[in-house]
Amino acid sequence: MAADIAVSDPEPQAYRDIRAANDRYAESFDKGDLALPPARRFAILTCMDARLDPAKYAGLGEGDAHVIRNAGGRASDDAIRSLVISHKLLGTEAFFVIHHTDCGMELFTDAVIGDLLADSLDTANFDGTVWSNPHHGGGSPAGYAIDWLTIPEQSHAVTSDVRRIRAHPLVPSRIPIFGFVYDVATGRLNEIAAASQAGRPTPPLHLG
Repeated sequence: MAADIAVSDPEPQAYRDIRAANDRYAESFDKGDLALPPARRFAILTCMDARLDPAKYAGLGEGDAHVIRNAGGRASDDAIRSLVISHKLLGTEAFFVIHHTDCGMELFTDAVIGDLLADSLDTANFDGTVWSNPHHGGGSPAGYAIDWLTIPEQSHAVTSDVRRIRAHPLVPSRIPIFGFVYDVATGRLNEIAAASQAGRPTPPLHLG
C-alpha cells in the first residue's frame, strides 16, 4: 500500500493521462492472440525522440516488428543485446538503423553533459547554443564515466552504428542491416548508402 501511495500521491498529469488512455485502449482490445515472434521478421533500432513514430513512418501494427529505442538510436552494447535476442530467439531476419535530423544528440559532447551533471541533476536549459543549469548543487561526477554516444554528424553516425552491428560476433553475416536518417521536417526516410553498403549480408560459405 505504501508503494502505491508513493507512486500516485500526488499523481502527475502524465500518470492520469496514461491510465485514462489505457482504459480506453483496453475496452476494445482484440489482439490478445498475437504470436510472440514479430510477424514481419525485422527489427528497427531508432531514437527515443518523441517526434518519431516508427509505427507510422514504417507502417507497423502491433505484432509486426521489434522496435528498440534509445537516445540517438545508437548501436550501444544494450541495443546489440536486444538485436541478438531478436534474431536468435525470435526470428528476425533484417535490421534497420534509423537516426533522424535535428537530433538532440548532436547538441552536446560527453564533456558538456559530464560538467552539467557534476554541477546539478536538475534539467538543464539550452539557448540554442549553450547548455546551462538553472540551479546549482547536488550534482554527481558519475556522468564523466559514461560514454554518451553523442553524434557529431548523422550520416557518419548511422554508418558507424551499422558497421558496429555488422562486426559483432553474435550477429550472423547473412542478416542485412540498413541505415536511414528520418527527416523530421518531411516525414521521409532517407537511406544512407554507405551505411546500407556496410550492412550488406555475406552469404554463408558452405564447404564440401
